[in-house]
Amino acid sequence: MAGTLHPMTRGIFIVLEGPDGSGTTKHTELLTERIRQEMALEVVQTAEPTSGAIGKMTRTLLHGNSMPQADSVQLLFCADRAEHVAAEILPALERGAVVVCDRYTLSTIVYGTAQGLDHAWLTAVNAHFPQPDITIVALPPFDVCMERTGRRAQRDQFEEESFQQRVYKEYASVPANERTFIVDTTHDKHDVAEEIWSQVSGLLKNN
Repeated sequence: MAGTLHPMTRGIFIVLEGPDGSGTTKHTELLTERIRQEMALEVVQTAEPTSGAIGKMTRTLLHGNSMPQADSVQLLFCADRAEHVAAEILPALERGAVVVCDRYTLSTIVYGTAQGLDHAWLTAVNAHFPQPDITIVALPPFDVCMERTGRRAQRDQFEEESFQQRVYKEYASVPANERTFIVDTTHDKHDVAEEIWSQVSGLLKNN
């Protein structure tokens, strides 16, 4: 039940990941609202690319007619992330808040690998950023992702089907473990949200 905010001894960093059309934005919103309703904790909802100057530049490129080389694009995402971490994520975690982020380092590694970049290089570039306490990978069947993205009014250059097939394959190869949970978001959004909550609530209560 909501009440006076009680800071934790350290913050919790939760990231939602997945291919385009997997539902990361919707479930970031639902999870944030659930934490606010049921836990007396400060919650910061955020996303990448950000609304900062570099994030806006990156979004403009994605919706344009041409793109720089793949390594330049992914380094732009990382530059945006560096500002995001310094200005928003780390300060929130240091004051004991819960940060719920729609996309983070795994997106750069997955999309960059799908673009043909070296997986080890992408991992190394992102290694110095704070690591999530838990990553929720939204992974409905590929056809579901394509059907959802097809309904969007505006699409970006990453949403071409053959590229998305490579992206999907990379996300499908991510191993589930104690810090990474895979969830099929095909089903009713409230059922999926409950499944995500079952993975996250214990982490929040035990911190």
